[in-house]
Amino acid sequence: MRRVLFLVAMAASLPAQMTEVSGNRIRAHVKFLSGDLLEGRGVGARGGEIASEYIATQFALIGAKPLGDNGTYFQKVSLLGVEPQPSSQLSMVSNDGKTTEPFQWLDEFVGVTLEQRSDATFDAPAVFVGHGIVAPEFQWDDYKGVDVRGKVVVLFTNEPPSDDPRFFAGPALTYYGRWTYKFEEAARHGAIAAIIIHTTPTASYGWDVVRSSWGREDQQVRLAPGAKDLAFAGWVTREAGEKIAVAAGTNTLDELLRMADSGTFHAINLPLRLRGSAPAKIREIETRNVVAWIEGSGPQLKSEAVVFNAHWDHLGVGDPVDGDAIYHGAVDNATGCGMLLEIARAWAALPEKPRRSAIFLAATSEEAGLLGSRYFGEHPPIPAGKIALALNFDAFQPWGRTRDVVLNGSERTTVYPIVEAAAQRFNLTIAPDPRPEAGSYYRSDHFSFARVGIPSFSIDEGHDLLGKLPGTGDKLFAEFNDHRYHQPADKYDEDWDFSGMEEYCRFGMLIAIDVANTPELPTWRAGDEFLPARQKSGVK
Repeated sequence: MRRVLFLVAMAASLPAQMTEVSGNRIRAHVKFLSGDLLEGRGVGARGGEIASEYIATQFALIGAKPLGDNGTYFQKVSLLGVEPQPSSQLSMVSNDGKTTEPFQWLDEFVGVTLEQRSDATFDAPAVFVGHGIVAPEFQWDDYKGVDVRGKVVVLFTNEPPSDDPRFFAGPALTYYGRWTYKFEEAARHGAIAAIIIHTTPTASYGWDVVRSSWGREDQQVRLAPGAKDLAFAGWVTREAGEKIAVAAGTNTLDELLRMADSGTFHAINLPLRLRGSAPAKIREIETRNVVAWIEGSGPQLKSEAVVFNAHWDHLGVGDPVDGDAIYHGAVDNATGCGMLLEIARAWAALPEKPRRSAIFLAATSEEAGLLGSRYFGEHPPIPAGKIALALNFDAFQPWGRTRDVVLNGSERTTVYPIVEAAAQRFNLTIAPDPRPEAGSYYRSDHFSFARVGIPSFSIDEGHDLLGKLPGTGDKLFAEFNDHRYHQPADKYDEDWDFSGMEEYCRFGMLIAIDVANTPELPTWRAGDEFLPARQKSGVK
């Protein structure tokens, strides 16, 4: 209690530089970064280069020092661009070869080869592996008793339903439920291809999001020499999944999902083959994180740091929707970049800097699977054991101020008393994750820090809007998620209200300032999945 009272008293008089955080300055950054000129900030594209150059220039203007490669603001990230072609094919074939059911590209299936070659093909028996999870700590193994080497695995995303926090963390989705894990696990078991049956409830988004995200170039980390991966990683629609369910001998796809959810599930060799080709254009991509720092004031602690992060990339130019082919990414994530730049400006203006230094990271390739932040986490400019905290800012809605804030994962860290005190100072209620089933903790860049042990979480807007009827925020978010998320319609509007983003900037700064001044390095709470990595980095 004394600790909390101390923090509240300390925050009672915020530095003037924090109170002067400006929504209009955030607005200017968002407007530029989401404009047509930047063409959706595609990775390895002209618009993405302009975006990263703009952010570096803004860091230079405020006096933040470069922390990238060779004295620059840029940390080079080398990737391969693998662009699936419209001639991609996928068919369901009966075992006797007499019946073939082709699926239509984009309308019924999407996907890409992970073999990083231009002519990947597959033709193999299919195995239904439920949710495709191997989780010994929960006594769950969807691959038990079946050999899928050289075969095509068919599965659902998400994980078995649970209300018990001791079993798959209750209703909150763990990493086992993410599509990234599904493909990784399939490859570990030697499958030649993996196909996820999409449903909106299990994925937490509609087919239009899958189509727009997977029907375009995929950025991939180059495979090590001799390494193998899936010839095809893809998705099929619910309707295509229904055809697979019928072929499997079940009446409906829902019945197949109920089987996957059952504690008695075992993998099923399906009476069919899946045949396909995954032609792709392959190109080298040199992209970059943008990294700057502001030195702390502590003689010993300035060698350590807090990190602020936002990803600068979006989806670039793609299939037109209502005549617009630019996927502007205004909410996702020009807003986070604008907030990152405004926090950096305010931090640089502090007359007395906190004892630890501050690192500002604008990461690349988040949309391709957190690749930029993952590279940063694995190649940090200072050791991970000297990074006290990473705060992530990703996709803020222009609704104005709220009574609440979402800080999913903060309760897992020893920073949480600081978080609670900051929320009290700002009269914010810490709201639970509004969509725990979506697995948001494993879908944004803070996860890249967590997996190397750094305490990290995102600051996300609440839904309880000041001056609006209860439920308004939920309705507005649902409308965005259904119609603008990963669509060209995610574009800037002059009517946007940036006051909420202003408040969240100040709130994040207060947390970071206190962490930067705290003598001991934060860590994860006992039993957390990321604690071993923190201990390995040297923090006890």
